Amino acid sequence: MESMLNEIVDEFPQELFKELNGGIILLPEAKLHSITRKDDLYILGEYHKDGNMGRYIAIYYESFLRVYGYLGKKDLREKLVHTLKHEFIHHLESLTGERGLEIKDAQYLENYLKRKEG
Repeated sequence: MESMLNEIVDEFPQELFKELNGGIILLPEAKLHSITRKDDLYILGEYHKDGNMGRYIAIYYESFLRVYGYLGKKDLREKLVHTLKHEFIHHLESLTGERGLEIKDAQYLENYLKRKEG
């Protein structure tokens, strides 16, 4: 997973990394979203912006295994690319003051809660 992530990152345009001073880190753990109802809502990646560590993207290795562990390498790579693009959009929107993807993510979570309550 680490080598796959490094290969993918090398393919991304360098302009995307502007002010991403913490880079991209691969963390070993699985991370469940705080609103999960049945331990079924894993966080695959997160964009962080804080005063101590700056701006960085975290990818959760065990989350990927739990959600996509059944996939072959090619399909797993596609899911990793998709997740990185998603987090880069958060980064770029953060730089410009936009919140479109943040709003879309909130709508997704609202729909998740409705499905789990129904």
